[in-house]
Amino acid sequence: MDLPVIDLMPYLAVAEELEPYGDRSKLRERLGPELSGLCSEVSRILKETGALLVKDPRCTAEDNDRFIDMMERYFESPVEFKRLQERPHLHYQVGVTPEGVEVPRSLVDEEIQEKLRAMPKEFQPATLIGPDPKWRYMWRVGPRPSKTRFQIDIFLVQELNSEPVIPEGFPEWKDTMDSWGSKMISAIEVVAAMAAIGFGLPNDSFTSLMKQGPHLLAPTGSDLRRYGQEGTVFAGYHYDLNFLTIHGRSRFPGLNIWLRNGQKVEVKVPIGCLLIQTGKQIEWLTAGDCRAGMHEVVVNNRTIEAIKLASKQHRSLWRVSSTLFAHIASDALLKPLGHFADSPLASEYPPMRAGEFVEQELAVINLKGKLGEH
Repeated sequence: MDLPVIDLMPYLAVAEELEPYGDRSKLRERLGPELSGLCSEVSRILKETGALLVKDPRCTAEDNDRFIDMMERYFESPVEFKRLQERPHLHYQVGVTPEGVEVPRSLVDEEIQEKLRAMPKEFQPATLIGPDPKWRYMWRVGPRPSKTRFQIDIFLVQELNSEPVIPEGFPEWKDTMDSWGSKMISAIEVVAAMAAIGFGLPNDSFTSLMKQGPHLLAPTGSDLRRYGQEGTVFAGYHYDLNFLTIHGRSRFPGLNIWLRNGQKVEVKVPIGCLLIQTGKQIEWLTAGDCRAGMHEVVVNNRTIEAIKLASKQHRSLWRVSSTLFAHIASDALLKPLGHFADSPLASEYPPMRAGEFVEQELAVINLKGKLGEH
């Protein structure tokens, strides 16, 4: 199954004239039937698949390649060099997280394990044997609040008051990370506005809650030379606890998602496109109308073919995913919005601060300070 690609250009062309528009009838009148239909399509796809492919003219294939080139060069560095950027005392909130640290949620969550056993065999995820064998680099994107009531953001305040973790020998590091991160956040903001309209909410319903959120650009690196055997699990079956997750196209396939109907699907991201996935926070805001998307990254036969081609072309054998986790601000109230508050399922999503929700999620995986799992 190939997910449809949504071109954001038509919405971008009128976006400045639309903010903020709380009157939904006037908003739809301003958008016109074609753009209103496109927004409805965005919300429908997110609801049914938990994933969305978009094309944003501000995020080019060249931007993605520049970022991946730099991250490949970094992950190819010796382990001793990479560990110089490790900050365990900041709970890996900044700098590098070595392989074998991140634990897939399905490995520790009994409720998820029970659901897995009830799945038809052909839709079950790959078998897990331990922590994910992937590296990750954490980089803050956008402004953060100077004061917050949540322990999770105390780590972020510590980060703000510390020197950025920049590897020696990468003079382009900060500009590349900031540029790609801000472009992907901009794409998420457009999708969030379009999804809000499609869900029958004011267009700034989600974006207003994202301001000063603890957004993280968190690219992963997986060593296919060492772990490139078919069936190797780089990211075990899980959902993301944040609002929306966005990725540029990886040079090696292997991402599987689960649709709302339980079907397992491999995702193919076209060149020049971005992949957006639903997290637990959007599920909360829509009272479960839009569910957090389950997914995994596993070496499959298409990955093996890509490895063979890269080897022939003498290219890097590190699989880089340019993951960015977009969050609702920690002090913002997480609750079903608008008409979703009247949903029969609304009681399953009681009001709480986003920071409190994140702390609860992290307590399950016992990895205090990590804001993402993909």
